[in-house]
Amino acid sequence: MGESRFPAIRDLAIIGDRRTAALVTHTGAVVWYCPGRFDYPSLLAALLDPDRGGHWSVRLPNAMAAGRRYLEDSGILETTLATPAGDLVITDWMPMGADTPQGLCRQFSAAPTDMALTLAPAPDYARRSPQLQPQGQGIQIDGQYYVYASHPLTISGAEIRCTIPQGDTGWCLLLNASLDDLTDRPLKGWFQTTLEHWREIAAHATYHGPYERQVAESIRALRLLTFEDNGGIIAAPTTSLPEVIGGQRNYDYRYVWLRDAGMIVSALTRAGSDGTDERRFLDFICGYDRDSDHQPLMPFSTLDGESPCAETPLDLVGYRHSAPVIIGNVAKDQLQLDAYGNVLLAAKLIYNRFDTREHWSLVAEIADFLCDHWHEPDYGIWEEQEKHQYTSSKVVAACGLKYIANIAENDAQARRWRAAEQEIRTFVAEHCLTAEGAYAVVAGEEDVDVTAALFPVWGYTEADTPEMVATIQVLERDYATGHLYRRHLKSFDSQQEGAFLAGTLWVAQYWIMRRDLQRARAIMDAALAFANDLGLFAEEADPATGTMLGNFPQTFVHSAFIGAAIDLKAALEDMGSGSK
Repeated sequence: MGESRFPAIRDLAIIGDRRTAALVTHTGAVVWYCPGRFDYPSLLAALLDPDRGGHWSVRLPNAMAAGRRYLEDSGILETTLATPAGDLVITDWMPMGADTPQGLCRQFSAAPTDMALTLAPAPDYARRSPQLQPQGQGIQIDGQYYVYASHPLTISGAEIRCTIPQGDTGWCLLLNASLDDLTDRPLKGWFQTTLEHWREIAAHATYHGPYERQVAESIRALRLLTFEDNGGIIAAPTTSLPEVIGGQRNYDYRYVWLRDAGMIVSALTRAGSDGTDERRFLDFICGYDRDSDHQPLMPFSTLDGESPCAETPLDLVGYRHSAPVIIGNVAKDQLQLDAYGNVLLAAKLIYNRFDTREHWSLVAEIADFLCDHWHEPDYGIWEEQEKHQYTSSKVVAACGLKYIANIAENDAQARRWRAAEQEIRTFVAEHCLTAEGAYAVVAGEEDVDVTAALFPVWGYTEADTPEMVATIQVLERDYATGHLYRRHLKSFDSQQEGAFLAGTLWVAQYWIMRRDLQRARAIMDAALAFANDLGLFAEEADPATGTMLGNFPQTFVHSAFIGAAIDLKAALEDMGSGSK
């Protein structure tokens, strides 16, 4: 199996209905799809195994990718294929709104030549063969899914095929329920309802300022990865896209992380949102199933708010032969102090912006938990394999306590939280500086991490203190390639990884705080070079090859980009310039 059979991550697009998502290549092949919910078993997973994983491909002779776009601010995707005989436009979307079915819809403009559609389902992560049966004018898959088309469907082995003759328009549907009316009349209605539903969602946030188009694209990505039923926002819709090609750092990101809450809520709140999405997100994380006798909340959860399953390897070759392919995540039982600090930061933003105190009892419980446990080693922001005294965990806990103390219900509460904040600050000052005076990754050690760029953004310190200046100098000397930055890992040599894009954008935020906007823009532009043509980011980037790495698209990176753009806008306004 050649490497060329795996699509470049850069060539992927996402469509979705805010319950699940599919990934589509720039030549119109659906290579990842989990029907029903983001974290349900895949039906199409050619992204992780081109031979066995399952796909839905379009075969058009001599076709070349010729561009793609989303309609308005929606998740409806148009892909254009060019041939010597003319262009084909594929419109891919998932129905949303009242009286629409669940599933995936594909519509085709007039075919420039005869074209063939092949749907090769591989149920349950390709762990079993599909059972295909004709049913009326459609074909049933495993008694669960139903395929319909404008032109006759045939079964060939484990594949469903359809040919659209030259000059004909057409459509093909993969739905979670059977249909009676097989004309294109309901399809047109579903399309219009879906577009209207996206317009309603888009109305919740409007941003005007620097990088306006790119911010809008990042907000779209966050919306596509929001679970409409309860407001949970997953880290990414994929599993096991590797951080290192050919390596074993392959993780399932189809969960909702507490740690992401602060950054995502901050991004949405400050991007002109009316509060709908971020308040629902806070509702979701505060409604987690606790599943623990000693922690207020799990560090992350399923979209049901329940404990994720243990890691299970799958018999798939992995993206570009990067194995194992896994589902589940073992980090669910870790102590991650920074996750709790980020929940407090998220709550503070919502409380201040909307003058509310929702979920106060749990927020206060989290603050008390940090008072009692901040001194313990934890697994850190990168969910490492061993516990350490991570500086960033202490710092974000201190910042969360500081802000929440300002709105405490009584003086005793405020005194307790402020006292813990001061204890943390004393610990960091005495134990968490390197010999060069920089903030260390871990107390008593000499390495630094890009997370420290956030310390002034969080409000822990000023950006121009000697400690921050020293930290940035070490990052630029030891962790930068051009304007891209790596993170530091205790359990893995991060020099083998690509640049960490969220961390790169945090450094941009740092320079915005220093009012070096030229440098900040250069860093943001370097990160944007690793967004694709639709503005979608993966987790990491290889500066040497231009390859996008890791699960895709990644909400952590998109929220970091929005945060940097909003900070840049505020800095320009402070400096008397509204220029874009």
